[in-house]
Amino acid sequence: MYIVTSQQMRELDRRTTQEIGIPSMALMENAGKAIAEEIIRLCRGRESLLREEMAAEGCGAGVGRTGWVRGDEDLALERPEREHWLILAGKGNNGGDGLVAARYLREAGMGVTIVYALPPEQLHGDAALQRDAAAALGIPMLVHGRDAVDYTVCTGIVDALLGTGAHGAPRGAYADMIAAANASGNIIVSADIPSGVNADTGEVSQPCIAARLTVCLAFLKRGVTQYPGAEAAGEVVVRSIGIPSELCGQQEGMAFLLTESTLRGPLHVDTARRRAADGHKGTYGHVLVAAGSPRMSGAGLLCSRAALRAGSGLVTWALPASLLPHMAGAAPEIMLAPAADGDWDEASAQSVLGLAESRSALALGPGLGRFDGDGAWLRSIWEGAACPLVVDADALNMLADCGDFTSWQERKAETVLTPHPGEMARLTGLSTQEIQRDRISTAVAYAVKHQVTLVLKGARTVIAAPDGFAYVNITGNAGMATGGSGDVLTGIIAGLLAQGLTGPQAAAYGVYLHGIAGERAAARRGNLPSLIAGDLIEAL
Repeated sequence: MYIVTSQQMRELDRRTTQEIGIPSMALMENAGKAIAEEIIRLCRGRESLLREEMAAEGCGAGVGRTGWVRGDEDLALERPEREHWLILAGKGNNGGDGLVAARYLREAGMGVTIVYALPPEQLHGDAALQRDAAAALGIPMLVHGRDAVDYTVCTGIVDALLGTGAHGAPRGAYADMIAAANASGNIIVSADIPSGVNADTGEVSQPCIAARLTVCLAFLKRGVTQYPGAEAAGEVVVRSIGIPSELCGQQEGMAFLLTESTLRGPLHVDTARRRAADGHKGTYGHVLVAAGSPRMSGAGLLCSRAALRAGSGLVTWALPASLLPHMAGAAPEIMLAPAADGDWDEASAQSVLGLAESRSALALGPGLGRFDGDGAWLRSIWEGAACPLVVDADALNMLADCGDFTSWQERKAETVLTPHPGEMARLTGLSTQEIQRDRISTAVAYAVKHQVTLVLKGARTVIAAPDGFAYVNITGNAGMATGGSGDVLTGIIAGLLAQGLTGPQAAAYGVYLHGIAGERAAARRGNLPSLIAGDLIEAL
């Protein structure tokens, strides 16, 4: 599923109308009808709950109909007169979409009142034509500031105030109407994007619509895939309005929602994870993990175990000699190799490189700690390791302290960096708040500049590829916010790299599997706060 910026959406609109010849009015008509259909589905769900309550009280329940012919009446409500929706309409095309929805809701027998943010005479273009159609049908209308509007007497509100072209915080009538809609306590359905959410970054202004449902038109907007915009959007549904999706494929730097279809399609990942009948442990790669220290030994263990669970045939954990006796037997499937006489030091880089010569992938950083000469240690491995590399945790902080590493010898093999927002802030010199303000653009810019695959972790993890494409993950849950979860992800990605996946494939599939494991683990435990990193490994 494609994710677009406001500029990309404008270009897609332009090409559809000017190059393909589909009239803009047809797109608006399709958009409004889609919004109305989703509202009717929502209302039917509400009716269904009411029927269940009536049946529980012995009042009986309605009998459904089935058949092989379906018409518009199959979207109708049993008691449409119980519904009365306010359509909050701005003066732009977003308002026009809302006006179309008003017509279709009225056609379904629902009560509808249009509330204009500004005098309707200020509407222009297609929106003005929709205004005239609504007026010709006699749909009641009010104007904010001129007429009294009671937001509490309706059963739902359509937010069609501000679209993807809006910039800055809502002001004047728009701000007043947003505040009143939120205060009403009614269900709010937003057209395309909640008013007050930045369509590109997910930043929210004050005030901002708090929607129960957002109907994204044509394609998913970036702003509803990232927090806090994702929270303001509520449930999100994407509806086609007639813009050919093949136009998205012709644009550079597109983003995708990370689903199994995306993995199988644009990323060409075999999600069935098939294995050859005559395969053996060497067939599926050998991961080297350079991680752990006396204070954080568990990080290396988690990373190594996750690499095995991700399907790697063999895993060797390179660790300080002082730690080795304590870890022997902790996971019998993992081979241990002392990489430093005592603790990590600059000289141990050569030991790691020696071990990496016969390995399929190398993971650096979890629980590594900091030590004298660690920047030179990292550079030696970065430039000397010929196998794919995953850089995480303390290794990322070493990289950040090295400054601009573009002067380092260019790596030929795949390189994946996995920072959380704080680590990303150190890598870029930005604040954590700036990173969170526009996660997708920041991740893409860094990946393209440094020609790495970048995994910007957090809620709605972003995977940015060196070619400028990005993928947004929605698997997982808040229970995964626990120590060691990132170490598990690093091991998964390294394990997939060892099996021959490219950097973007391994990173995207690894993040997806990591989230799915979190969902399975939470279901098994039945309690999000009790989740620990080891649960994720066992759920892979």
